[in-house]
This record gives sequence, structure tokens and C-alpha cells, in this order.
Amino acid sequence: MAKTGQSFVNLDDFEKQAYASMDRNALDYYRSGAQDMITVRENQRAFDRISVRPRILRDVSSIDMHTSVQGQRISTPVCIAPTAMQRMAHGDGECATARAAERANTCMVLSSWSTTSIEDVAASTPGAQAPKWLQLYIYKDREATRRLIERAQDAGYTAIALTVDTPFLGRRLADIRNRFKLPGHLTMANFSDQGKAQVGAAAAQSAGDNA
Repeated sequence: MAKTGQSFVNLDDFEKQAYASMDRNALDYYRSGAQDMITVRENQRAFDRISVRPRILRDVSSIDMHTSVQGQRISTPVCIAPTAMQRMAHGDGECATARAAERANTCMVLSSWSTTSIEDVAASTPGAQAPKWLQLYIYKDREATRRLIERAQDAGYTAIALTVDTPFLGRRLADIRNRFKLPGHLTMANFSDQGKAQVGAAAAQSAGDNA
């Protein structure tokens, strides 16, 4: 946790605080990728290549960054991507992220591997105006997949962000070294006991099968 009065002015400040305050199990899960993390570094380089296009001799007395996504108006073209198991970082986890997205009036995409249920995240922002989406894998258990979609719809989520590039999980070397596991006080909140066991086994696959 940050010290009282400590200010964060950019993403680097948040990253430094994470290194100072989080345990290795959680920190490495969040910061690492698969194998030699080549794709992670390529993504960072791709992001660094994005430039703000300058507009010269324009009236900038009133700047409007609003846009729309799937027909819903948001305040900025920056949305919150799905991140699994957020309560490893803070007790409020996904609910805090949802409140931040609502305050900023932008879209949050909830990971289906969240440590807070679809319904509880929705309830954390009653009367919300900003859109919420659910990230989803297509599981071998098609009925479990269908139930997640129906629950998201019933809770007011307006779209599904479908992950299609993960036929199997990558071999995450940091998780193997740490023997990664979800802390005992947390659960995969969107799944039944059977589903939690199946998803938990998949999440720990590289850390267990390859250890």
C-alpha cells in the first residue's frame, strides 16, 4: 500500500510501488508473460511507437476526448483491459477497478478469472453509466460457458470480449519458479466448486506440470 500523502503521477510510479509492496507470487504473475516474454517486450515496443498526432494552429480552449464503443459513449478512447485475480493486489480488487472506470466514465472489461463475481462487480457501481464487458474463454464445458454469458447479461454487462488465441496456456517461467498458486483466502469467484477446480488446474498448469 502507498504511504499516506504519496502521489502517483504516471504508470511508472504505480509499478515501482507494486515492486515495493506486493509479494513475489502475485507480482510475478502480473508482470510476466510466457516463455522468454518476447511478446511482452514486443507489446511494450509497439505501445512506445504510438504517437500523439499534433494539430497546429487549432482552438484548444475546449478539448473533448469523448468517443463511443459498441454504441456507448465514453469519456476517453482508453478502456480497462481484463486482468485476472485482482484481489491478489488489493482486497477491493475488481470492485475498485469498476468504481474507477465508472468515475472516469470509461469501459471496464472484467476477466472471467476474476476473484470477485460478475454480480458483485456490477453491484459495486449501482446505477452505473459506464459500460462493463466480460472477457470470456470458450471452455470445453459449453454449459459453463453459456452460464457465464447469461450471468453477465443479467448483471447488465453489454458485450463479451472473446479470447480466441489461447488453445492452451503458455509456459510462464516466473510462475513455475514461484510455484504459483492463488492465495488461500481467494477463489475463482465466477465458477462453481467443480469449475473452480478445473480453471484453477488450468491456471496452475505451467507451474505444476512443468515444475
